[in-house]
Parts: sequence; C-alpha cells; structure tokens
Amino acid sequence: GSLILFTTIQRINLNQQIMPIQQQAAPKLRRKKKHTGAVNGPILTLLMMVIGILLLMGVGFLLEMTKQHSNRITTTAVSSSSSSLPHVSLLMNNKDGIPLLPIFAPIPNGKQRAAETLSGTPSMAGIVHILQTFLQKLRTSNLYLQQQGVKDDQQVLENFFRIAKQQLQPLENQYQGASIFPIRDDDSIFISLAAYRETLLSDTMEYAFSRAKHPEQLNVGAIVQNCFGTVREDGTIDSSGNPCKTGLEVVGKNTMGRDQTKISDAPPDPNGVADFCSKPQFRKYCESGQVRVLYVHASESLGPTMARYYASKLWNGETYFVQVDSHLQFAQDWDQKYIDELHATSNYPQSVLSSYPPGFSGHSSTATVRESPGARLCSCETRADDPNPIVRINTGVGYHGGEAKPTQIPFIAAGFFFARSEFLMDVPFDPYLPWCFMGEEIALSLRAWTSGWNIYAPRKNLISHQYRPGRLGLPKFWESVNQFWHKPSMNNLVQGKAIQRLKHMVGYPTASLQTIHAKGIDVILLDMEHYGVGKERTFQEYLEFANMQIDGRTQAIICSRIDWCNQGLKD
Repeated sequence: GSLILFTTIQRINLNQQIMPIQQQAAPKLRRKKKHTGAVNGPILTLLMMVIGILLLMGVGFLLEMTKQHSNRITTTAVSSSSSSLPHVSLLMNNKDGIPLLPIFAPIPNGKQRAAETLSGTPSMAGIVHILQTFLQKLRTSNLYLQQQGVKDDQQVLENFFRIAKQQLQPLENQYQGASIFPIRDDDSIFISLAAYRETLLSDTMEYAFSRAKHPEQLNVGAIVQNCFGTVREDGTIDSSGNPCKTGLEVVGKNTMGRDQTKISDAPPDPNGVADFCSKPQFRKYCESGQVRVLYVHASESLGPTMARYYASKLWNGETYFVQVDSHLQFAQDWDQKYIDELHATSNYPQSVLSSYPPGFSGHSSTATVRESPGARLCSCETRADDPNPIVRINTGVGYHGGEAKPTQIPFIAAGFFFARSEFLMDVPFDPYLPWCFMGEEIALSLRAWTSGWNIYAPRKNLISHQYRPGRLGLPKFWESVNQFWHKPSMNNLVQGKAIQRLKHMVGYPTASLQTIHAKGIDVILLDMEHYGVGKERTFQEYLEFANMQIDGRTQAIICSRIDWCNQGLKD
C-alpha cells in the first residue's frame, strides 16, 4: 500500500510540472506525526484495520485525481475542433525558444528568461513569459471579482491598471525610448497580426508568405484570441461539445419585416496558427522562428488596442514593421513593392505608408489581388451614434495613376501601415488602452506626426480586406466582455472611462485633467508622458495640418475638408 501511495504521489507531482501556466498547484500532502504510545493487541488490530481501510480509500482517491489531471492535460493540448491538428504535439519556434503548440504551453525556463529580460538582457522567450504572466494574473484577479458578484466598472478598470502596472510597467521602463532588440538592416519584415476569433488567420498568413518575393524575410507575430472551450477555474480547457457562442446572427424576419437576431452555441474556434503550421509548405516557417504567437482566451480579450500592443512585443529586430488586420489577401511581390514605395517617399526613413484597402468577399487562398490606384485617407468625422464618440478617419480622393511620388496624408489606418522599425522607439504602443475600439487611429496619427514621421498613401493597392457587415453574426470582443461580467453594458461602461485617455491626448475639453480628476479616474493617465504627443511638432501644428478644430460649443473635434490631401499637393 505504501509503495502504491508513493508511486501515485510521484505521478501527480510529474503531472503538476507539465500542466499549463494557468493551472494552480495541487495542495501539498501533509505528513502526520507518528504516534509512539503503547497499545494493547485488540486495539492495535482494530487500529490497523482502520488504517488499512483509509489507505485503500486514499489510494483510490489519488488515482482518480491523477486520471482527472491527465485528462485536463490532454484537453488543454487540443488546439481546436476544426483544426487539422486535433491533438497536437509540441511545436517549437526553434530560433526564439517559444512553443507555438500546444496552446498556452509554458515557456521553458520562463521565469529566468523574464528576469534576464527585465535586467537588460532581452529574449523573445522572456517577453512572451512576461505577457503570459500578465494575462494569467489578470484572469485570476478578474475571475475572483466575477465570483464575488462585482459589476462595478470602476473596480474592473482599476483592477486592470493595478495588474498592468505590476506586470507590464517594468518591461516598459527597462526599454523606454530604446529598441529592445538591435534593428537589423537586412530588409526583413515583421507582420503584426491581431486576430479575434478569426476564421481567415491561416489564409492571411498563407497569402503573405506565398505571395512574398522574399518569404524567408517575413516574420509574423500573431495574437490568437479564440474561444478554445470552457475555461475551468484552474485554467485548463474543456473543448467538448459546443462551449462557445456565435455573434449576433440575423436568422430571419419577424412579422414586421425586421431582422430577427440570435446568439447560438458553437464549437471551439479554428486555430489559424495550428492550421498554417500543419501544412507541409508552410511548416518550415513555424519551426525556423518566423512565426511567433501569444494565445489569449476570447473571454479575456481587451480589444484591438491591447492586442496590437502584445503583437508589437513579438517584434524581434526586423528592419520593417507592418501592422495589418487578420483577414487580408496580398498581391504578388507585395513585400518588395511596399519596401520600394517606402523608399520613394520624400521623408524616408521617417515615413509611414497607410491606407484603407479595397474589399473582397468570400475567401480563397488562390485568388489574385488586382493592383489598383491607392486610396488617400483625407477625411474624418465624429459619429454621434457611437457608444463613446471620438474622431474616425476615412478616405478622400485617391490616386489616378502615373503619379511620380507618394503624397502625404494626415492619418494612419490601424488595419494597415508599413514603416521602418524605428517607429516602435519613437511611437511605442500604449499598454494602457483596454477595451478601446474607436480612437486608436487618430491617436496613432497624432503621435506619429508630432514625433517627426510623415504619413503617405501608397500609390497602388497591394492588399485587399474582407469588410464584414454586422448581419454576418461574427463575434465581437465587447460581447465577450459583457458575457464574462454578466452585464450587457459592461464594455461600454469601462470603455467610456478608458477612452478618456485617448480623448485627453487628442485634446477633447471633456477629458481635461480637471475633468478626469473630478470623475475619480486619474488611474487612466498612468505613464501618459511616454505614450502621448511627440516632441518634434506640436499638437496645434497637427490640428492645422489635418484641418481640424476644437468646437467650444460642442466640446468635440470638428473635421473639415483637407484640399491639399485630396489634390496630392504635399510630397
């Protein structure tokens, strides 16, 4: 019996060592002090019988616990129900020492690599471990608040900033104003891909590599925010059945002829990274270190601004940085053509290419992107029907063809921009923008331009984008936020506070220091001096450049027609 018990304990200890990073360690077994007093024969016999029975019960219990732990490990290793790798083995990015699969696999020697990174000797493994730890700590803390029935958006907001300050601020402080890794001058390209429950992630990666002139120079940092299944309290995952939810789908018409909508149960989301890496022609890019990934539970998504912050941290010294959406198609030789276009700008190397690409419907990995005259981002507006209104950007008059050089525009689109990687030092991604959706583009434009970077529209469209009407019922991150907190308005409420950080930077009178202090949300201005307006040009100069004014009556930013942009007058 003692041998069986010892063996069982050893098995449990081994299982605990290989559990995913989220799992809590099982309670340690305590040894009881041995009783040394004398006992007579009958009592000793009875005592031995009781001990024997308890021992057998204990062994049975421990064996059952071991079985459950093993099942949890197997379940956690499942990438997705529709993936071509239903039960994946370990797949490593051998260059950076980070696992791509199974999902949520811990970083080998993660604590040590993180400590080295925070002391000035950075590694991609250390950075990923820091991000994983942040997500784990935030999840544990949010789960505690949820179980306590917390529905106060102020508490949720403050909890995020508390954890972000503990876990992310040390990394930011260590490399503030500097490049984490030396920038290579080899024409390598880093692609930032933030994906939320994305069905086209694998297709997008396939297009990028298969259409590139130099696929060996491409490197992808993917943030996979998926519903992988039901997340247990210990962080393991049950992917059986239909544990996920669709978005708000249009399922028919009512008697008044209006759309009827419904949210349905759904299987786990496909893992685009697993699907991409499973294909023989692309697996080499995964194993060679050209693909990096951070997994995030959809229920813990904090919106595109945070996902793009995570993605920026997966950059590893590449010459160029390109940020794109995760549902794109690419033209042939797109990589070299964008590099050449960037070099053609008058302000190179401090130049950014950006545009809203044309759309496509459906998806096919063999479709061809037709090169067409590029669009210019020459207008903006504020929509009163937005939950938390802030400036949106839009297109103006595009190129006609035959222009000698790319011309300037005042805005950057978050769904596509291309620049040298020095951009990450001058305009570092803000780690304190949770739940924000609108507002990232005007903030990015203002910060880049005032930091000395000119923004240009590429003369040709070399990508196309799947624009997605709401009636398709695709899941949105704010739905996950509301579902997690069991409060339909939670995302709008926390976003309404967090977005004041953006509004304060952009100059809204309603987000002044005094107003923010009066609302008791000073926490949102954490380290604002590092992620605000640049020092090469002034805020007022940008307003004049973009023909924007602050309306004292409405306390909003007014956008006016930008003739020089539409006519291509600035090179």
